[in-house]
Amino acid sequence: MRISLILIFCCWLQYFHAQETKPAVLVLGVCQDGGYPHMGCRKECCRKAWNPAHPKLHVVSLAVVDWKLNKWWLVEASPDIALQIQMLHEQTNGQLPYMPDGILITHAHIGHYTGLMQLGREVMHTNAIPVYVMPKMAQFLVQNGPWSQLVQLNNISIRSLNQDKDFRLSDDIVVSPVQVPHRDEFSETVGFKIGCAGRNYLFIPDIDKWQKWNLDIVTQVNKCDVAFLDATFYHEGELSNRSIEEIPHPLVTETIKLFEKEEANEKKKINFIHLNHTNPLLWSEEMQKHIQTLGFQIAVQGNWY
Repeated sequence: MRISLILIFCCWLQYFHAQETKPAVLVLGVCQDGGYPHMGCRKECCRKAWNPAHPKLHVVSLAVVDWKLNKWWLVEASPDIALQIQMLHEQTNGQLPYMPDGILITHAHIGHYTGLMQLGREVMHTNAIPVYVMPKMAQFLVQNGPWSQLVQLNNISIRSLNQDKDFRLSDDIVVSPVQVPHRDEFSETVGFKIGCAGRNYLFIPDIDKWQKWNLDIVTQVNKCDVAFLDATFYHEGELSNRSIEEIPHPLVTETIKLFEKEEANEKKKINFIHLNHTNPLLWSEEMQKHIQTLGFQIAVQGNWY
């Protein structure tokens, strides 16, 4: 009897150790706000992707998991939220609750918050899901329909964040919002530093230019274990029908230049994310191999980090 109890106890310890050591962040989407394939695009970049058999890639989003508590949080409420929540559900064999224990949102551009509409009474009619946002973003949601109805019906519960101030999602997950320069028509824009499962993650899907930031991106990557960085466009001549200056982002070529003198282990931390449909890193195997040869990574939808 005593031996049986010891064996049960050992199995219990092994189970919880395994839970604690599981990767804690799942990439649910890698694309810029328009997704992939992109509406109206019939160019080479999207032609194959319109085939129903071709894998569809979702708008940028992460899931952050606390395995000990069996809780998870969604980072960004993208237009693809329904498919992304289903992806997590399937990846975890239904181990986690279907709906997240909270949602973190970086800013008020359509790829990052409009999935909130699925929480309303027309679809899920959720009950007070915490939505973590900066003050201007909170004001935007409260004062503008249809988002204000989510607040009025208690589908969501707004939790205001403070710049550079840590807040805890659980005992093992701490998050700090870091404000970045971007086109802030309706709200401020932040990235998130996320400490989880003994690893530090940096998530900056949108920023105008690294040089405009009051922090040094190389230093910030040095401080983390995994960095998901804005890679909307690869090079300057990528858009044929509009000026890239209207929608500034760090070009992948610029980010590569900034890190070219860094050690291989620093470059390997960088996972390019928020890829526009025109970015060859999204659809060109040749360019994907090239970027990996340089020592960088491309975030992979459905992978754990």
